Amino acid sequence: MLKPHDKGHEQTIVKRGGGKHKHEDHGGAWKVAFADFCLALMCLFLVLWLMAARNTESLEQILTEADGAKTDQGKGVMPQQVGGPRGSLIERFPMPRTGNSEAPGEAKASGEAAPITPPAKVTYDSPSDLAALSKALTKMSADFGLTSNLESVITPYGLRVMMHDTDRQGMFVRGSAVPTDRFRSLLRKMGPLFAQMENQMLVVGHTDSMQYADTSYAAFSNWTLSSNRAMSARAQLLAGSMNPESVLQVVGMADRAPLDPKRADAGVNRRIELLILTTAQAKTVAAMFGVPSNKNALTEEIDTELPDVTMLQRLREKIMPVEKKTAKPGSYNER
Repeated sequence: MLKPHDKGHEQTIVKRGGGKHKHEDHGGAWKVAFADFCLALMCLFLVLWLMAARNTESLEQILTEADGAKTDQGKGVMPQQVGGPRGSLIERFPMPRTGNSEAPGEAKASGEAAPITPPAKVTYDSPSDLAALSKALTKMSADFGLTSNLESVITPYGLRVMMHDTDRQGMFVRGSAVPTDRFRSLLRKMGPLFAQMENQMLVVGHTDSMQYADTSYAAFSNWTLSSNRAMSARAQLLAGSMNPESVLQVVGMADRAPLDPKRADAGVNRRIELLILTTAQAKTVAAMFGVPSNKNALTEEIDTELPDVTMLQRLREKIMPVEKKTAKPGSYNER
């Protein structure tokens, strides 16, 4: 029975939870985050695998000679920095080997290392030799789908190889010295062939007649572009194991020697020329920029010879005292 002052008041009972379970502290967000992490990790592995496959393919292409055989991989020549095996991003540089190409622990039973005979050098001087070289270069261009981009002409100075643009395929990225993939592969394929020859060459870059907007003397122009493209072509040939001594001169001629002067933007005007000189012509070009000889032939029977330096000095010593005695004050000789 309720007391009078307790009327209108009822007892309220509040039941509270006994606490959360441990598995209710975390929702389902961690599962989504873990799935995203696994997906990103899988994408990373896929990218590394693709990079390793591309590097392996490029390396095999570089180490392939003109006849399709593999070059000696023990020379330590490495045009590019490629990743290690199985997609490793750690750069591995091969150590150069000399003498025996085998590992130190793989020596022959006799204990003597077999000497490596360097391949014999070939000289292309006669028209028949130059024609054989032209045929080999034409076959290489056909292997890379660049048959219409390469032309070769036999001249009295040597073999003139012209690699130019067409409407479908360019040698370089427009307006830059970055070679396209096919042109880069072709130049590197030519490297082993040029490494076997004694001849020297001129690497000449040409552009079309289209001018840049900035025509100031210090601005980037066709002269700069043609020179940069010639240097880029030389670099790709050297990356293909060509001997650096094979290049006698690298020249940029801008648009001064177009093959199609009627069309300013003709693709044949944008080209790289390799002028493979004969032995006699290479000596002539080298002599043009070297120290002049003391004796120069004018005709078959007449020549001119520079006087001896000692005799010239003695002649000056004899003349100078006489000039000092006979010179008047204020004249030219007393200055």
